[in-house]
Amino acid sequence: MVGIAAYSISQTGGRMLSIVVGGLIGIALALGADFYRRSAQLTEVQLTLPGSVMVFAATTDMRQAAQRMFFQASTRVATRPLEEGSGNLREALTSLKTLFDLYREPLESGAAPPPPAKGDSVYDLVLDILNFELAPFLAKWHPRLRAWEAAQGAQADEAAWPENAAFRDDLKDLQRRLRPYVIGLGKVAGIRDPERHLRRSDWHPGSVSPPAPRQPEPGRDIR
Repeated sequence: MVGIAAYSISQTGGRMLSIVVGGLIGIALALGADFYRRSAQLTEVQLTLPGSVMVFAATTDMRQAAQRMFFQASTRVATRPLEEGSGNLREALTSLKTLFDLYREPLESGAAPPPPAKGDSVYDLVLDILNFELAPFLAKWHPRLRAWEAAQGAQADEAAWPENAAFRDDLKDLQRRLRPYVIGLGKVAGIRDPERHLRRSDWHPGSVSPPAPRQPEPGRDIR
């Protein structure tokens, strides 16, 4: 098409030909670069998840979405431990609800990239997180805690909530179930060893503890 257009325009003069052909080449290069960016493929990633095996040949858009969702989960209570006797249960529920909304928003707004022609989409994985993990947990515990808070009034102390221990145990189970999904998001995103972001740095295999301070020998004064 460019050749036909160039030939036709050449009949009107060299200057016009140069302008039009240059513009067409520029447009072609821009469209080609955008197509390459959107269609660039990762090495195929296969994830074994609870109840299913998913295969991804992720585009750049999918990798970016997976990276965003990985960091959204890896910095929240969805994957971070809530130590015994510490933390705020209401804040934990709010954090999980925020994560639920962040994951659902692209699906509802239409901002999610179209599903790939081959393989699974990262949003298939996210739908499993929403429907089978986050939604049931929130539906179970949000009304229970809210009802107890309403009965206690402003002086409510979560430590006195009869279901405090049961909530914490259920949260640990949720975190355990979410872990392979979140690690899977990291793998689709191309993050090297995503699991290491879900544990403390001093839990890394092969980490070396700093040497203990040298103790003075008996009878010597260290100055």
